[in-house]
Amino acid sequence: MLPLAAVACSADTETGAASGRFPYQDSSLPVAERVADLLGRMTLAEKVGQMAQTERAAAEADPELLTSLGFGSVLSGGGSSPADNSPTGWADMIDGLQERALATRLGIPLLYGVDAVHGHNSLVGATIFPHNIGLGATRDPDLAQEAARITAMETRATGPQWTFSPCLCVTRDLRWGRTYESFGEDPELVAQFASVIAGYQGAGEARLAGPDHVLATAKHFAGDGDTVYGTSTTRDYRIDQGVTISDRAHFEAVNLVPYVTAVQTYDVGSIMPSFSSIDWTEDGVGNPTKLSASTELLTGFLKERTGFDGFLISDWEAIHQLPGDYATQVRTAVNAGIDMFMEPQTAPEFVATLIAEVEAGRVPMARIDDAVRRILAVKFELGLFEHPFTDRSAIDQIGSAEHRAVAREAAAASQVLLKNEGGVLPLDPASRVYVAGRNADDLGNQLGGWSITWQGESGSITDGTTILAGIRQHVEAAGGEVRYSQQASAPMEGFDVGVVVIGETPYAEGVGDVGARHSLVPRLEDRGVIDRVCGTIPTCVVIIVAGRPLVITDQLATIDALVMAWLPGSEGTGVADPLFGERPYGGRLPVSWPRAESQEPINIGDPDYDPLFPYGHGLTTSVR
Repeated sequence: MLPLAAVACSADTETGAASGRFPYQDSSLPVAERVADLLGRMTLAEKVGQMAQTERAAAEADPELLTSLGFGSVLSGGGSSPADNSPTGWADMIDGLQERALATRLGIPLLYGVDAVHGHNSLVGATIFPHNIGLGATRDPDLAQEAARITAMETRATGPQWTFSPCLCVTRDLRWGRTYESFGEDPELVAQFASVIAGYQGAGEARLAGPDHVLATAKHFAGDGDTVYGTSTTRDYRIDQGVTISDRAHFEAVNLVPYVTAVQTYDVGSIMPSFSSIDWTEDGVGNPTKLSASTELLTGFLKERTGFDGFLISDWEAIHQLPGDYATQVRTAVNAGIDMFMEPQTAPEFVATLIAEVEAGRVPMARIDDAVRRILAVKFELGLFEHPFTDRSAIDQIGSAEHRAVAREAAAASQVLLKNEGGVLPLDPASRVYVAGRNADDLGNQLGGWSITWQGESGSITDGTTILAGIRQHVEAAGGEVRYSQQASAPMEGFDVGVVVIGETPYAEGVGDVGARHSLVPRLEDRGVIDRVCGTIPTCVVIIVAGRPLVITDQLATIDALVMAWLPGSEGTGVADPLFGERPYGGRLPVSWPRAESQEPINIGDPDYDPLFPYGHGLTTSVR
């Protein structure tokens, strides 16, 4: 790593940047003054460079571009990690890229972004919390905020200063592959959990200050959880990155509410427009507009009406989905209000294109200045000009026992007890317990997507405790016995209770949409294990590990107790804690549970609302 003095001396001494005598380098001045001074010294090319974000792999392949083109940001795409996927490996990689940014004429530091959506989840060994749908089930925004605070600390300690989280989507159809990224189907519930922004960013005078806060991103603005599924008379719809068909009143009441809270209560620093489109019914169905091109919503609603003063970051190559050639796509999105552009492989082309559009008069210079002013303000607020390199002082706290205890608490609080016939739960830990099912002893399956890799994967992919290990911990401490047989093929005679752990395997985004690859009905393998165990052992408990409710209506009568565990994260002992009465069950459904897949979409307040379990359902138990 270059010494700081060497980096500073690479700046243009003629302008005085190396000597540190410019107002923008004076940390005692207000941020607005520093931004105005720096903006006034920048060329068009330097301004446009700040609006470009490239991907880690592209930046490492040609790090000189960070200096020659002055990119404002680098990101790690889903699962994009350094070869040394350790805290030090991350910090070394990011600091190396930061050196190249500081070698520019004005020494403007990089902002590094990562999808830390339920912990610093791309880092092996990090603490992984339940996905948002599980946090929504806790009904405890303060606990979720603490999880976000820990995530921010673990993330910042390895270099990234920015997380693309939280997802404030309101999920209205369980067939959507991103259902688990939502806190629930009720916009007021989702708005309550915008509290996580304060966990990431801090609040008040501490907002974005210090080495343990990161910039948060409210996403995906807006309506991505309310898209149409299936086929109409005129078109086929995909649910992820699809079309929300709505009048303005419904859209505001359902999809915009959480973003108002994010901006006006928690002062979120960045917002990411959705891949999806909006089709206003009063304007005539069949004329959808991509959110990346919606001046009405990005500038009119967010920036002017709601008062958002952070910056808008496009999603991964999102503007490539707009109509027209690349120049038209860039022009349309910039003029609509997007400030920074996630162009993982095409950042150099973006810079050249936008410069040409400004020079041709098709993008106003005022729009460029507004975008760059917003970006620079965040960099100053984060303290990057004074402390551009990674503060590694908290690196030994990553995955600590204290952090994992909070993740365990969150997992336990997220458990929803749906059925408890005869009060069979909590179980006596001194019992003989027969455990079966493919999700009982699979850490990757209980983590879900966005875990080490983009899609996630089954198996022991990081550090953590499986549900089976948590069960063993309780039972063996009490002198009981545990027998595990994934397929329920081992003998069951003499066991007091059977615990079957089934559900989904990991997926992310549209890959998880219900269709050819996924269903809301459990696999035949899972159904068979339920039949074998519940048909043999007198007391049978089924635990579902999944990112959304599964249709289990026809087997419910054979099940004594049914628990929804969601995607509980790295601490499977949290699933076992209420099972054995270490703490009570208290989670409540953040979404409605359908009787059949054909009921979707079904949401609280619908006419003829008749789910298997209603929104808010959740039984309670006492501590043993």
